[in-house]
Amino acid sequence: MTTATLVFVTLNDSFDDLRPQLEDYSIVTISEAGSYMNTLIKTRAAMVLIDGAHPDWKRFTTSPTTSPATRRIPIVVVADGDDQRAQASVIGADLTFTLHDIQKQIGKLVNDYGRIPDPERMEQLDCECDDPLPELAIEGVKKFNAGEYYPQHDLFEEQWVKTEGPVRDLYRAVLQVGVAYYQIERGNYRGALKMLQRSVQWLAMLPDVCQTIDIKQLREDSYKVRAELERLGADRLDEFDRSLLKPVRRVDD
Repeated sequence: MTTATLVFVTLNDSFDDLRPQLEDYSIVTISEAGSYMNTLIKTRAAMVLIDGAHPDWKRFTTSPTTSPATRRIPIVVVADGDDQRAQASVIGADLTFTLHDIQKQIGKLVNDYGRIPDPERMEQLDCECDDPLPELAIEGVKKFNAGEYYPQHDLFEEQWVKTEGPVRDLYRAVLQVGVAYYQIERGNYRGALKMLQRSVQWLAMLPDVCQTIDIKQLREDSYKVRAELERLGADRLDEFDRSLLKPVRRVDD
């Protein structure tokens, strides 16, 4: 079973008393904004708890709403002041609590609101990943690997629409990586970065191999592309090394 990750944003030990109630979860504590968004994306965080005493708490509260990859993550601001909690709700916090109140109900809070993987759905996904890759998706991979990133979109989208089970996330993931590469070739920095960030939420939930597609490799390749885009920034996109745009690998190739 996949272990859900909770992200604590704090400069001190104010959330330490919550940990005994969260032994079934992986907890990542951060204090600096620079690593924040990547942490949320890479861990596919189930929930974020923000210490209202952090001087940059507003930025931590609003930043996840700017990306499709993070905007569905529940944001909880913990603050004792009524005014601060009210302000937190206005600027984007999904929930606000005093420290005393959250200590009493953190377990139920995460269970009720956390973006936690469904074990039954994950089991079904594993089973569906053992099936052969459908013909439409095979053609989509061929287009992707030929650098025909826009046509691959249409093929994978058609397969995604006709698929009802959780394995449809496979087709959506590959599609979005391909669209990101297409945007890079068009010089659309923001579009490329947005699609790569969005693809993470699907790639992170897939097993390392799904219907013969090497998801582990695709995940690593696309993350390297995203990291390079972030390093260069929009003004230096023309310096991007196109050799980083790797093909989709199939384990039976």
